[in-house]
Amino acid sequence: MAERPEDLNLPNAVITRIIKEALPEGVNVSKEARRAISQAASVFVLYATSCANNFAMKAKRKTLNAGDVMAAMEEMEFERFIQPLQEALEAYKKGQRGKKEASEQKRKDREKKADDENDRSKEDNEEHMDEEQDDGEAEEEVEN
Repeated sequence: MAERPEDLNLPNAVITRIIKEALPEGVNVSKEARRAISQAASVFVLYATSCANNFAMKAKRKTLNAGDVMAAMEEMEFERFIQPLQEALEAYKKGQRGKKEASEQKRKDREKKADDENDRSKEDNEEHMDEEQDDGEAEEEVEN
């Protein structure tokens, strides 16, 4: 848990970016307003987390999940944000699946490359052994 209330605030850069994305171009926001928005956002996050934690505790779980957050949003009377939040969560999951699949494909490609290199190395060794054997047989024929 945070030791001071200031530790609970979101980073200023994040707040500034969110504000800029939410407002029309050319609208300025004072430092004081950014600080107030930052504190309000922190309070919201803490409240939402507390509500979601209550749902997890009722279900005898120690881990909050997306369903707990959705239920908390409804309890806090933020129903209109549930659908966009579910869509954002689904987009996130889809992106994570894509990353996982890409990572898995890279791993398979590396394994295939290593297998191909091993096969080539074995073939080279076999060819080298065949050449040595042929050289040995040729030497025997010369001696006879």
